[in-house]
Amino acid sequence: MMHQHDASMEVLTQAVLRYSVERMRLDPPPLDAGRPASDLAAMAGRTVTPNGIGGLEALRVFGDVLAPACISVDHPRFLSFVPAAPTEASMLFDLVVGASSIYAGSWLEGAGAVFAENEALRYICDLAGLPPSSGGVFVSGGTGGNLSALIAARWRWRTRAEGRFDRVRGLIIGSSNAHSSIVAAGRAMDADVVEAPADERGRMTRAALETTIDALSAEDRERLFVVVATSGTTNAGVIDDLAGVADVCERHGLWMHVDGAYGGAGLAAPSVRHLYDGIERADSFIVDPHKWLFAPFDCCALVYRDPFEARRAHTQHAEYLDVLHADDHADEDWNPSDFAHHLSRRARGLPFWFSLATYGTDAYRDAVEVTLQVAHAGAELVRAAPHLELIMEPELSVVVFRRLGWDAGQYRAWSDRLLRDGTAFVTPTGWAGETVLRYCVVNPRTTVADIQLLVDSLADAPTGGSV
Repeated sequence: MMHQHDASMEVLTQAVLRYSVERMRLDPPPLDAGRPASDLAAMAGRTVTPNGIGGLEALRVFGDVLAPACISVDHPRFLSFVPAAPTEASMLFDLVVGASSIYAGSWLEGAGAVFAENEALRYICDLAGLPPSSGGVFVSGGTGGNLSALIAARWRWRTRAEGRFDRVRGLIIGSSNAHSSIVAAGRAMDADVVEAPADERGRMTRAALETTIDALSAEDRERLFVVVATSGTTNAGVIDDLAGVADVCERHGLWMHVDGAYGGAGLAAPSVRHLYDGIERADSFIVDPHKWLFAPFDCCALVYRDPFEARRAHTQHAEYLDVLHADDHADEDWNPSDFAHHLSRRARGLPFWFSLATYGTDAYRDAVEVTLQVAHAGAELVRAAPHLELIMEPELSVVVFRRLGWDAGQYRAWSDRLLRDGTAFVTPTGWAGETVLRYCVVNPRTTVADIQLLVDSLADAPTGGSV
């Protein structure tokens, strides 16, 4: 029976635990690479059958066929996109969360888990300088966090208008370098998104934001309800003029949301904390611990300056849910489902909390500083290499550079070769219409020698034709 722990299930339990521990202890894990669906179908065979193939066989198929077809995001030379580097404690506790069958949407059902998650959220609020009354919830990722924050912002705009804008399509301003999830949120909300032009480094400045607002018609200015600033753009790792954005938002009575999905973790590093000045004035802020705060997927912290305002925007009402809000402890009983667009949720913040509790916040500070040091030392290697050119000084842990004389095809061939050889995963990106290279360091186990390997491989490759 499926829900009975018998001798065969005990064998499977031990096999799963052994696989998990062995995977965590790989140093480093294999980089691996994707495979075509036809190859996987031939290698795996039919796995979902009327009678089942058995747990040990399913685990074998996963370990031998499916897992090697997934690139290891925690490999120290996974330097594309934004990698991940979960701590061993966080991964171990992810097993505990799965085994505990906790519903973490309400205080009634998951008070202990929610309390622990709120401890981790307090750490993030304190890093950002938000007031003691601030708080929020863990959601699946930056896209969900941005959407939920924007829903709360629109709710405040409409509420303050006392019905005048209830049927008016809202308007969002973000930087031209804002994450693609902002445009996606606009589509989901049926709101318009206007881009403020970024400067030569990719930052939204006070002047650009003011010019963008001034260029709006009187009708559009009334529709404007939020400005989205970015603390660490995904492509270049630069931080918008947060203090300037805060001034403009305050003057126009606008909600200020800060998307720090990648770069917000830099708040933990004293060496770059000054770059975030102004974030303490934000109405909402997100950061993904599964990126640069060493938690497993999926985990985004969404925090609000006034969480009870967000709760009024998000709380769902139904006969069976009224019990969650029926007593006199509504402000104390923290229902995570009230602070985002979700209802059902796993306690996805618990592995992050457990890691923080295990290692302490000083260890987090030091780990973020290490990644910054490696990224910046790598930028110096790029600067010194005659075949490379640094495009801009890095602010955080993203470095953007070009290989002199190369076209898009050569970049792609080089990237494909590194992945095929199991050496590294570094993909091209675009900058000002040009194909260039970019690496992002969030793993404390990435070393300067890893960056040197990339620099050397670019020197060895031919400058014309296929790599």
